Amino acid sequence: MNTTPSPLSKRPQRAHSDAATAFINARIIDPATDRDEAGGLIVRNGLIEDLGPHLRRNAPEGATVVDCKGHVLAPGLIDAQVFAGEPGFEHRETLKTASHAAAAGGVTTMVVMPDTNPVIDQVALVDFIQRRARDNAIVHVHTMAAMTKGLNGEEMTEIGLLKRAGAIAFSNGKRSIANTRVMRNVLLYSRDFGALIVHHTEDPYLSATGAMNSGEVAARLGLSGIPKASETIILERDVRLVEMTSGRYHAATISTGDSLAVVRAAKAKRLPVTCGVTINHLTLNENDIGPYRTFFKMRPPLRADADRAAMVEGLASGDIDIIVSSHDPQDADDKRRPFAEATDGAVGLETLLPAALRLHHSGELPLMTILRALTINPAKLLGLHSGRLAKGSIADLIIFDPDEPWVLNKDQLRSRSKNSPFDESKMQGRVTRTVVAGETVYQR
Repeated sequence: MNTTPSPLSKRPQRAHSDAATAFINARIIDPATDRDEAGGLIVRNGLIEDLGPHLRRNAPEGATVVDCKGHVLAPGLIDAQVFAGEPGFEHRETLKTASHAAAAGGVTTMVVMPDTNPVIDQVALVDFIQRRARDNAIVHVHTMAAMTKGLNGEEMTEIGLLKRAGAIAFSNGKRSIANTRVMRNVLLYSRDFGALIVHHTEDPYLSATGAMNSGEVAARLGLSGIPKASETIILERDVRLVEMTSGRYHAATISTGDSLAVVRAAKAKRLPVTCGVTINHLTLNENDIGPYRTFFKMRPPLRADADRAAMVEGLASGDIDIIVSSHDPQDADDKRRPFAEATDGAVGLETLLPAALRLHHSGELPLMTILRALTINPAKLLGLHSGRLAKGSIADLIIFDPDEPWVLNKDQLRSRSKNSPFDESKMQGRVTRTVVAGETVYQR
């Protein structure tokens, strides 16, 4: 993983008071150091001044005291795949509404994808996103720029100039690059700039007419299927190209056990290959589609439960590096269609942590492993200073009660779109406070 620092924040820079804020009576969890202990933390001037068990019940004189009530105090979450909609699709989501949804879900940093109108494939558009985020967003916002012009997979963008302008990584969004020569050139060119290439692995020809995972459930529902090979064919090709070029490569979201095997083999060769998984593919499967429920239609499609279990096992072993929400807002008209015609995508910023906690409560994954894939791992991958609790680090923090029961009502989501697959689901665990650069941006 890359550890080269990128810009600390894409939020408005406000003057901080010299007064301290003391977070006491907390269960401090920091995956970067495997810390899990009762204690407290002091924030001053937007940075962590001190932390540890000696601060569990002690606060500096004159400090503002926040009683965590024994709940978990952890680094803010970093979501590396957010389709924000701005510019061009503001009716679905804006940077402002997405940032409020992120704050409510404990996400203090979100990386927005280039699938906008116009596509983020020029320096001026990277600058536009950064200015809009500074003016409107309440969390850190970074940009993942397009690696081909218009996301058409034919002509490379100016990766060096875009990186210099502030692009944190490069992607072709929801589209795979079918042209192997172009993909090879992208990896070669990006290597010279130390740029990270993030690729959606799906053969566009095999999956063109598919509506859900190929198999018995699709046959029973009378829907055309997307074979698992559609994912692994592109992934295997890309790994071969990484071997040829030594370019840094991240498979955006894998969903099958076969893909996990490909990633493991690449890592065994010490190739610069990493991968992510969406929270949906860790906690849901193809059976959840039930009676053609379009909120469960997404890319990659929900797979069989054996593949879901393989994703959980890959996370436990460390072969899967990060968890993303793949927040993809769609309006009601695009979802209120027959399943085969409905648009792919689901919102997920507000449910990322509560859904992930299902794996903790079921005993499938330790809480430390879950938080590692949501904090320090994406920070290292993207070269961010955040994702950890340490003296001198930026004070991006969340407090959450891992046991609080609640039921999700989609109408109460802060996202502009309401297409959540967890609507009316029973959840356990909820964020009570989100702090970004020392400022409380969400409190319940």
